Amino acid sequence: MEITQLQPQKVWQYFHEIMQVPRPSKKEEKIIAYLLETANKLGVEVEQDEIGNVLMRKPATKGKENVTPVVFQSHMDMVCEKNADSDFNFDTDPIQAEIEDGWLISKETTLGADDGIGMAIQLALLADDTLEHGPLECLFTVDEETGLTGAKELKENWLKGKMLLNLDSEDEGQFFIGCAGGIDTVARMEFSTIDAPDNGSAYKIAIQGFMGGHSGDDIEKNRGNATKQLARLLYELDNRFEVSLFHIDAGNLRNAISREGFAHIIVDREDEEIFLEFIKAFDEILKDEYKISDPEVYVTAEAIDYPEEIIDEMTTYDLIRTLYACPHGVLAMSQDIKDFVETSTNLASVKIEKDEIVITTSQRSSVESRKYDACMMVGSVFELVGADVENGDGYPGWTPNPNSEVMKVLNQAYKNVFNKEAEILAVHAGLECGLIAEKYPEMDMISYGPTLRGVHAPGEKIDIETVKQTWELTLEFLKILK
Repeated sequence: MEITQLQPQKVWQYFHEIMQVPRPSKKEEKIIAYLLETANKLGVEVEQDEIGNVLMRKPATKGKENVTPVVFQSHMDMVCEKNADSDFNFDTDPIQAEIEDGWLISKETTLGADDGIGMAIQLALLADDTLEHGPLECLFTVDEETGLTGAKELKENWLKGKMLLNLDSEDEGQFFIGCAGGIDTVARMEFSTIDAPDNGSAYKIAIQGFMGGHSGDDIEKNRGNATKQLARLLYELDNRFEVSLFHIDAGNLRNAISREGFAHIIVDREDEEIFLEFIKAFDEILKDEYKISDPEVYVTAEAIDYPEEIIDEMTTYDLIRTLYACPHGVLAMSQDIKDFVETSTNLASVKIEKDEIVITTSQRSSVESRKYDACMMVGSVFELVGADVENGDGYPGWTPNPNSEVMKVLNQAYKNVFNKEAEILAVHAGLECGLIAEKYPEMDMISYGPTLRGVHAPGEKIDIETVKQTWELTLEFLKILK
């Protein structure tokens, strides 16, 4: 079956069109053009603000003019992650996906259902002239994944709606009324190069096969972090052989758990056999430790061309130990909400940029003071070796409102359609609602959506049936809203 034949057909038609349009964060020009063109085809009012956000308006149907005006909102950019051996170009190529066991999955890259499916639902609402509804606004924001820029720069007094329904959640049957705040911590270590020793063999070490995932939604699942495990491996090797390092590249995006890590090193020829035996042993160690959470993980060492220069010895020593010491994972569970992650940190990536080694991390917490505590703790690890530590602007959490009217109406709609109540939760991942609330403090907000798995990593997939359920719920909400 083709994607465009799935039900509800109009939603899947738009999602298929969105899959054809490149939309990396901070490169949303093509998807903005698509949205503006689609709005013109539909004959709906459309505006674009200075930062690139797109707002479409559809007037109420006859007799519904006095119904509470609502805003549906999603972000237009996507996380662009692919397997190391893939030549996919996110700037030009359409996303490839297949239907498998009730899921739509993209195996070599991210799918972009986060948050392309939200966009598709919005466009389907605007396109359907059979619906009865009050005044509708559909807001599409830019750069959610790398900076929440669209929400941060959202104009005041632009939105007319009184309720906002964010379509960026990933579990059908769960409604979110609060989220954690977040901040990035980036360390930069300057290095110099020295002549490579003349008695060694060069190898590329690779740790691959970790599942990765969303650094908010998946941080409590105890999945392996390739950046962290590469540091562990290098630490053990350095204690045995005094590693000469000439390249390192691990992880990618700040909000994705690191899936792959690579290091180019030199090993003394006399130690070569022992080194290769240790790599095999470490491969078995990781396979055993992560047999449940990451059953596909593996470690390899491949002979490569010998370099002329290596990273200086002191920087190599400091880098390996700070990466190994840097915390990663859940730091605290909530004391207010059962089984809810309160504070976490993600050791996201390490890259070489000219004469600097750049280590990117991100911290999240639903308690503002603990967000900054985690940020300072991570930064202090790198300050110990003289690294230059910078912090991003961060974004606020979204405080739950247990008396939310939009929550009550959406939950009633859920009971009407499915004869049961939805779960009302907060989420450890960041949502744009906190930033929107700063500009629109009276806005009553909720977040929901179909079931997605593996977001921010290749293999991202969406449960096809839950898209239909989310669509039916949305229609019922509009029907009963007064």
